[in-house]
Amino acid sequence: MRRLGSSAFEKLETRGTLTKTKRFRPGEQTEKAHHMVKLPKGAKPVSVSLTPKQQVAWRMFGKFVQARRKEDPDLEESLLRAHIKLRPEEYLAVAWMNTTFAAVGAVIAASVAALFLFFLQIPIFTLLIMLGLVAAIPIFFSYMYFFGLPVGYHGKPASMAKKRGHKIDKKISGAMSFISAMASADVPVDVIFKELSKQTIYGEVAREAEWITRDTELLGLDILTAIRKASQRSPSAKFQDFLQGVVTTSTSGGQLKPYFLVKAEQFEKEDRLEMRKKMETLGMLAESFVTVVVAFPLFLVVIMAIMALISKGSSGTILVLLYVVVGLMIPLSQFGFIFVIWNMEQEG
Repeated sequence: MRRLGSSAFEKLETRGTLTKTKRFRPGEQTEKAHHMVKLPKGAKPVSVSLTPKQQVAWRMFGKFVQARRKEDPDLEESLLRAHIKLRPEEYLAVAWMNTTFAAVGAVIAASVAALFLFFLQIPIFTLLIMLGLVAAIPIFFSYMYFFGLPVGYHGKPASMAKKRGHKIDKKISGAMSFISAMASADVPVDVIFKELSKQTIYGEVAREAEWITRDTELLGLDILTAIRKASQRSPSAKFQDFLQGVVTTSTSGGQLKPYFLVKAEQFEKEDRLEMRKKMETLGMLAESFVTVVVAFPLFLVVIMAIMALISKGSSGTILVLLYVVVGLMIPLSQFGFIFVIWNMEQEG
């Protein structure tokens, strides 16, 4: 399996002219004939092999996956958008190996725990329930063939692609300022994306530009075709819209410099609006935290303590509820607010 690494075109020399795009009339053949792409000195494909764990998974479950796998375009697209350097068959093999090991581990853990509790003379009915919850249920859900993937792995590539999309949206405003600045100096489009790919400060946007440069410099595609392909595989709706606009503006005879300046201003305004919305949400969460986590438990604890002192017969029940509030409800509510705020920061 051959992959092109990020270092494959770091030593490529910058081309000074924009690649021309040949226009075809309706009905004409648009596919290019096979041709040789000559790489400059120092630029060569990089072989990316499977990790030892992935190799073990492929040896164990490769034939199993190939015999039962059905075409899944969504999975293949998600792997591409998430930049997971695995074929769908290899990813499925790793998923099945992890699931199998987890299921075997659950059975062993349940058996050891059941044996230990058996020596403690725990009722057999309790042992069976525990064995079912710890071992049988994970096995059942892990090997449901109708989902095509073991549970827990079906949506993982799509989730990773979605996270990449959020990271692209987070950095796209700064990257657009870089692009508009270079366009103001009349730098060609292919050179702009190549220089953007070297700016690691822009994170996933630089990686998207890196793939565009790979397509043009190493695979021999013209710049508009490379941008169109990047738009189709990008997990960010904003970046897709920007790249589609580049292709539309170029093919319709428009100028890219004003388009880049307009998009930079647009993304800057959207960032300000998003920041204002986030601050309003944080303010609402702060007020809710004071009400739900601080004031309400405090009043509840005081009321329950007074009730425990007044009522003679049900004081034991009230004390148990008081322990639940202090030891369980208050910590869980605090961790809940912490998780919500942390999740907002990750998405922002």
